[in-house]
Amino acid sequence: MTVTLENESGREFAFPCQELARAVIESSLEAEDFPFEAEVNVLLVDNEKIRRINREQRGIDRPTDVLSFPMIAYPAPGDFTRVEEDEDNFNPETGEALLGDIILSADKIEEQAREFGHSQKREFAFLIVHSMLHLMGYDHMTEAEAAVMEDKQRNILNGMGIFRE
Repeated sequence: MTVTLENESGREFAFPCQELARAVIESSLEAEDFPFEAEVNVLLVDNEKIRRINREQRGIDRPTDVLSFPMIAYPAPGDFTRVEEDEDNFNPETGEALLGDIILSADKIEEQAREFGHSQKREFAFLIVHSMLHLMGYDHMTEAEAAVMEDKQRNILNGMGIFRE
């Protein structure tokens, strides 16, 4: 598994971001029985940069906590049966599935941790799990979809011992 994390936010956290990102991504893949080695890119930015990306990519001119850019299309959430049908889904040098990119706002991690009364570590981990589920085809456009994602997010984080404090 390849996890690339770049911190362009200018902020440092009290936990090892690279190690935690890798552990959360690995736990997410295991929870979903993802059958391939995977490659995921994580970028930490400030509110202004994520606002610009959100405006350019989604037409929404405001900062957000996380953006997910999946590289693979699935027939249904968590259905990985057709991933091998498209060789473009894999890095030709490593053979790893190219899941996509996660962009996190360091500002929002700090803000939301305070707002929700838990640690920045928990917020960071939560946003990565949330984004990983998007990279594996899940969404939360309906109440039913949101309930599925919330349950999966909670189970993954609880399984890692990362709880709301």
